[in-house]
Amino acid sequence: MEILTAEFFQRALTGGLLIGITAPLIGIFLVLRRLSMIGDTLAHVTIAGVALGFLIHANPIWVGLAFAVLASFAIEKLRKAYKAYAELSIAIIMSAGVALASLFFTLGIGYNTDVLFGSIYTLSREDLYIVGAVTLVVIAMVALFFKEFFLLTFEEDAAAVSGLPVKMLNLLITVLTALVISTAIKIVGALLVSALVTIPAACSLLIARSFKSSVLFSVIIAEIAVVIGLIMAGIWNLAPGATIVLLLIGMLIVILVGKKGLAA
Repeated sequence: MEILTAEFFQRALTGGLLIGITAPLIGIFLVLRRLSMIGDTLAHVTIAGVALGFLIHANPIWVGLAFAVLASFAIEKLRKAYKAYAELSIAIIMSAGVALASLFFTLGIGYNTDVLFGSIYTLSREDLYIVGAVTLVVIAMVALFFKEFFLLTFEEDAAAVSGLPVKMLNLLITVLTALVISTAIKIVGALLVSALVTIPAACSLLIARSFKSSVLFSVIIAEIAVVIGLIMAGIWNLAPGATIVLLLIGMLIVILVGKKGLAA
């Protein structure tokens, strides 16, 4: 249990708790808008940015974040170009991200599993400042535009007719998603980051009776998984990102079984 008092573990716990707020907070909007795969897309683009950061000896987190934000603009541009096939924008950007990541890795830095599976125990104070800043921005934007995001999520056409700046709001959600994904990669890894965005939302939608309660439940579920997952990983020397995600899947199974039992 000594690991629980170690400074690196406390930094990991702080970073995990912050991502446990932002990922499901954005995730609930993405899931309801059927854009769950955007998390995977931006994760792959962020990998490319991280790889380039190592290659040019720049801070990989900042470069990855810049790549993710640029990709969010590209996704919105392509969504406008393919209005009837909006999912094409996600597939195109993901392909570009995978190709660039592969190119940058082979050019100079080799294979880095931390990018794929996360390295939450290596979080520095600078990393925490970045995650903390992103958390404040996401909470502030969601609080400020909550009603607008709600209408955009369920009735985009009605939002446009009522005079809301739909293009700006769509872009804002995508950029916020890019910020969350790029900062979450070091915590749970590119291969698992989408799970932290979508699974808490999937759990909350099964038990919530209103949209506001679904947002609240998704954050609570993510935080429980982060805290218990990190403690389990620290005590039993498990992969922290994978432990958190498997706990989330376990919680989803329990909720599904519980609802089925109640229905019976």
